[in-house]
Amino acid sequence: MVYMDSSLDPRLRNATSVKASGALVDAPAKGEAVPSAEPKALTITAATSNPRMFTLPWYLPLAKWPEDLLVNLPRGISRHVVRFVRVGDSIMAMKEINIQVAEREYELLRSLEKLDLPAVKPVAVVSGRHDPQGDSLESILVTEQLKFSLPYRALFARNIREDTAERLIDALAVLMVRLHLQGFYWGDVSLSNVLFLRDADSFTAVLVDAETGALYANLSDGQREYDIDLARTNIIGELMDLQAGALLPSEVDEVEVGNRLADRYHSLWEALTGTDTFTPDEMWKIEKRVNELNELGFYVDELAVNTDEDGAHIHVRPQVVDAGYASRKLLRLTGLDVQENQARRLLNDLDAYRASTWRQDEPLEIVATDWMREVFEPTVRMIPPEYRNQIEPAQFFHEVLTHRWYLAEAAGHDVPMGAAVQSYIEEYLPDYKIDTQVMKAIVEEQDSGVVDDRESYDADDPAHAGGMDDRSYDPEDDPDAAVWAAG
Repeated sequence: MVYMDSSLDPRLRNATSVKASGALVDAPAKGEAVPSAEPKALTITAATSNPRMFTLPWYLPLAKWPEDLLVNLPRGISRHVVRFVRVGDSIMAMKEINIQVAEREYELLRSLEKLDLPAVKPVAVVSGRHDPQGDSLESILVTEQLKFSLPYRALFARNIREDTAERLIDALAVLMVRLHLQGFYWGDVSLSNVLFLRDADSFTAVLVDAETGALYANLSDGQREYDIDLARTNIIGELMDLQAGALLPSEVDEVEVGNRLADRYHSLWEALTGTDTFTPDEMWKIEKRVNELNELGFYVDELAVNTDEDGAHIHVRPQVVDAGYASRKLLRLTGLDVQENQARRLLNDLDAYRASTWRQDEPLEIVATDWMREVFEPTVRMIPPEYRNQIEPAQFFHEVLTHRWYLAEAAGHDVPMGAAVQSYIEEYLPDYKIDTQVMKAIVEEQDSGVVDDRESYDADDPAHAGGMDDRSYDPEDDPDAAVWAAG
């Protein structure tokens, strides 16, 4: 890690810790504590440098940044000011918080990234911000915008299946198991703190808020159960809020969905960590156990195998497991880096292509290269330009395959891929667009949950005279507290 101060921007000319060239200063020695006091000059702490970061208006409160810098994407409800900002060719998510919280969350997200866990990628912490009058501003945590992801409220604002709530819960259960297996205690689990990616007919959940998290060597059963119970309570409240806003199908039982999370988590945890016992002549059960875990989408790297003193029974327990069995295989064969269920669907189509071309005896790597050139790439090139930021290529391919199957069933014969793609684009792809008014409502709802910026940034606004802070805030008086207090 490096600490970067800049004098590239004339507004930062008082930053005395920087050379005129904007050179990097040395990182702290190993084991040295990262300073938490607010620096007097603008400081950007980042793993990598992006010169365009220095051109942004850090002297302004994030809520008042110019519109031409902002990207209109759906945001989840949060207590903090959050904006999506275009930085060169990239889009960054920026959250305004105090320096201690920003630095701690940045370090946690970096640790999760090193462990290859599903979390947003940290980019930088920007501190030492001051307005033109010299008054200090809160720090900003910068993370990469997760392409093709959506907060749960944006998903419910679209045309969705009735089982969407259950599929989101299943994705969250998998995320929690993966985090807990690596010793990460979340402490603030809710749908508001997660982004969702479409993964074939399911979803993949990605952690987006680690403010209250902590990383341990191992979690106790009590820590895990507390995380699960908190998640259940928060989710029930969030779904009730959706129900009140007529965004949730009336037949969905919010309490039952919340209970489903606990049930799914416990069954998956037992499948991944439980011990099987069998006799020496049943060694085939080891392979069966590994295959079952592969079907769940987990890769088994190490098994602990023990026997009784008399050798009459063998005990087998997965020691090291990781998600991504199918996605790793597809990545090795094609270079496509996609979600697990998408990978499984693409591998199935690859197998069908191999069989239909009578090439079962050829190396799979060679067949995969031809499948990419002849099947996958021509299909995804048909995505209209206006939708290329709305749907992932692998998800598009999966949905076209499903649509093609239904067309063939109705017609009683095979349907050409090109015809299926065109039909899908006309009939179903428009569902991926969010109506402009719906988008505006989602963004305004996110801003309504902010409680820590008004006193500092809108003191000159008569509508907010007197400000608002946590000391005067009573969650018992706020009907939306269950939703955004988790952010």
